[in-house]
Amino acid sequence: MTATSDMGAARPASPELLRSVFRRHAAGVAVITARGHRGPVGFTATSLASVSAEPPMLSFGVGTGSSSWPAIATGDHVGVHVLGEHQRELAETFARSGADRFGPATAWQEGPKGVPVLDDVPAWMVCEVVARVPAGDHRIVIAEVLLGDPTGRGRPLLYHQGRFNGLRD
Repeated sequence: MTATSDMGAARPASPELLRSVFRRHAAGVAVITARGHRGPVGFTATSLASVSAEPPMLSFGVGTGSSSWPAIATGDHVGVHVLGEHQRELAETFARSGADRFGPATAWQEGPKGVPVLDDVPAWMVCEVVARVPAGDHRIVIAEVLLGDPTGRGRPLLYHQGRFNGLRD
């Protein structure tokens, strides 16, 4: 018989339980960008996942109450940027509500399909949105990769225990 966790510590499902469990799950950090009606929008995501190799597809979650949701809800294309450990401040900027995400501190350029592409990231892709799946107060966006560049510098940035961290060997 193997040892298990203390079942007496189990708690009923709640938003706080979900947050507490996922604080223990290290996740890669990405920034999702799109072209909005009033300019570029973007947010930090830790929900990025590969969906399919053929065709190449990915997914990410976005809150329907976020300032980026209207552009993601109606736009055809998104930029997906894998952040490096040298980009903690960039991750924090895109995670902070009300921040000037595309201000002077953010180096970016308009990329293919008009999508904002961040500079100096380890990898980026431009994708076409193919589905938006309702999931509680979020939507799971499924997108097909059109093009990208995986040759940038840097080791991956991770999110764990409520903080951005570098990968340790």
